[in-house]
Amino acid sequence: MTTDQILLFAILGAVFGLLLWGRWRYDLVAFAALTAAVLLGVVPTDRAFSGFGHPATVVVALVLVISRGLVQSGVVELIARHLVDPERPLARHIAIMAGLAASLSAVMNNVAALALLMPLDLEAARRAGRHPGTTLMPLAFASILGGMITLIGTPPNIVVAAYRETALGTPFGMFAFGPVGLAVTLLGLAFVALVGWRLIPTGGRERAAPEDGFEIGDYLAELRLEEDSKAAGNTPAELAAIFEEADAEPVAVLRRGRRLSLRSRLEPGDMLLVQAGPEALERLIGALGLEYAGTGEKEKLAGTEDLTLIEAVVPEGARIVGRSARSLRLLARHGVALVGVSRQGRKLRQHLRNLTVRPGDVLLLLGPEERLAEVAGWLGCLPLADRGLTVIRRERAGLATLLFGGAILLAGFGLVYLPVALAATAILMVLCSIVPLRSVYESIEWPVIVLLGAMIPIGEALQSSGGTALIAGSLVEITGGWSPLLVLGLLMVVTMTLSDVMNNTATAVIAAPIAVEIAARLGTSPDPFLMAVAVGASCAFLTPIGHKNNTLIMGPGGYRFGDYWRMGLPLEILVLAVAVPMIALVWPF
Repeated sequence: MTTDQILLFAILGAVFGLLLWGRWRYDLVAFAALTAAVLLGVVPTDRAFSGFGHPATVVVALVLVISRGLVQSGVVELIARHLVDPERPLARHIAIMAGLAASLSAVMNNVAALALLMPLDLEAARRAGRHPGTTLMPLAFASILGGMITLIGTPPNIVVAAYRETALGTPFGMFAFGPVGLAVTLLGLAFVALVGWRLIPTGGRERAAPEDGFEIGDYLAELRLEEDSKAAGNTPAELAAIFEEADAEPVAVLRRGRRLSLRSRLEPGDMLLVQAGPEALERLIGALGLEYAGTGEKEKLAGTEDLTLIEAVVPEGARIVGRSARSLRLLARHGVALVGVSRQGRKLRQHLRNLTVRPGDVLLLLGPEERLAEVAGWLGCLPLADRGLTVIRRERAGLATLLFGGAILLAGFGLVYLPVALAATAILMVLCSIVPLRSVYESIEWPVIVLLGAMIPIGEALQSSGGTALIAGSLVEITGGWSPLLVLGLLMVVTMTLSDVMNNTATAVIAAPIAVEIAARLGTSPDPFLMAVAVGASCAFLTPIGHKNNTLIMGPGGYRFGDYWRMGLPLEILVLAVAVPMIALVWPF
């Protein structure tokens, strides 16, 4: 190996290790890797930031803006309203929701599709009196499957298509992924609806309060004793009957920053750490004369006369991940207080404002109704209730559909270059007030953009240094004498495995050049191998970290890390069994 190859493999190994460790955000890891590669001279200085202007990066950003337009015009709400019925039998509900998720994911970003449907599924679970963990994983997996059908459904497809243009001169078209993606999606949906949901551990279904739809019974909240509080002079133990009647549990007493035992007598100004749901907290506040921490005279909430509670799930890459409400100065800057945190059924006992937030947590936010949605978006969180989420312009649903449909048709028939068609659609959606101007940049998932922009130059350097040829040569040597079909299957398995522990976009960036090199070594067409990478990179079903949709459902569904593989492993085996022969049929060697 050359010095450049050794350095690049070392950098990619560090990226892999840090992403698996999970303590640093993936965009920070990728950007640090790019910086190191430039400083070490393995990425030319003039190519350092070329990835940020790459067509794949631009298309991903534009798709997210257009997805926001489809939401805010009420297109998706209109569809879902006629299809979601909590009175349906469970298997039929899962089948319909999964089919809807897959269909939406085919024409918009699959993270956005799940974000739209998850609140509906939670509400259906609440009204039907069942635990949402039974239905959220099938919904998330279906949204991932549906993204394989079209070019714009998922970032790996965009990356693979753009790399084909670089390597072969022309990209994959809008519907080139359709035959294989549709076959995989249909059989995957059948599995999810008929068998998959039955494999979810029942323990996961018991870890949340069924009446609330997710783990709102396990919020950690901070309440302050007012001057005239009925709790003053009593110990939490002496108030056990009131706590029990309110369905709340005292955790600790805080006095001037010091933690006291539950046997301590309470004084005005003391803080009570309490485990309870939103309704229980309100009952307890009224019964004992308490207030949410942060609403006193010293720390007034903006618009205290009209306060609302919302619940929001924290996805991977959100601004608040790895930070606390205090470090973000949430109350001082935005007039909104973090008053509760739920973490997959765990009993939290830390000071709430100093609690480090993790992906999958559910936050309880208190503030003026008109400000909560904006602050939740700034934090990068997904509200789980409709209150104040967006102002839907339902009268513009037809126009939004027409604009988006026109862009897809023009690009699909090759009349307009896809990035240009999507850019024109995004601009028209802003001009027609479908997407507010202030929402354009908020719609874009910037960590993914940074990840793509940083990894593309590293992928190019790996190829130009001969690194991809070295990897491809090793795989061909290991599989010496194997048929191209078996080599294709091995490449897909390797890509799937990487995608389960790395971001799927980064996996596609690394694996696409290897696919082309393997094809060159075997003397076959590169298209089937590129398709194998596209499918494999999208199949991240074994862990909550491989795909953002898996992370989004972790908290509300009450899932543990080890719950995903029980349904995900059979699904990945099924995808492999279906995709390999379909690719060989549609894209001959």
